[in-house]
Amino acid sequence: MKIDVSNLFNGDTKPIKIDYTLNLEDLVYSTYNPIKNGAKVKGSVYAKAGVVFLDVKVSFKFFGFCDRCAEEIIKDMDFPVKKILVSRLANDSDADFDEYVIVPSGVLDLDEFITEEVNLFLPSKILCKPDCKGLCYKCGKNLNLGDCGCKKDVDPRMEALLQLLDEQ
Repeated sequence: MKIDVSNLFNGDTKPIKIDYTLNLEDLVYSTYNPIKNGAKVKGSVYAKAGVVFLDVKVSFKFFGFCDRCAEEIIKDMDFPVKKILVSRLANDSDADFDEYVIVPSGVLDLDEFITEEVNLFLPSKILCKPDCKGLCYKCGKNLNLGDCGCKKDVDPRMEALLQLLDEQ
């Protein structure tokens, strides 16, 4: 979706409403696509006191796998995107580029921009629960479902320490 914001740059105060579903079928996270139903983008682009703002909420259903136990995960995720749109920066050295989106042509490619924001928002590690125990490294049993009974190997350098703890 491309949005012409040149009117807002030129002093128009009528906001541009945004409400659509972004198709993210080409998005690859790890080795799979975690967003099968697209991302809902809702908000507006508006001018206030001569400054043009982008204010949207992005929400989607995340389909993935726990990085510790490989269980399937389905999570509702959402995040806000609040940026200042500018046609150019007056001084490149003083600008905080995280706050500004440069739109030199006056047309914002919202699909490209939101896809980038989704990529930045996705976690580098996803867990089914914060205290996930993962899989047994010997037999592969999911330790969240119970103990597997495998004998735990002790690092020989720590064996003396364990003996001291057992004596107390």
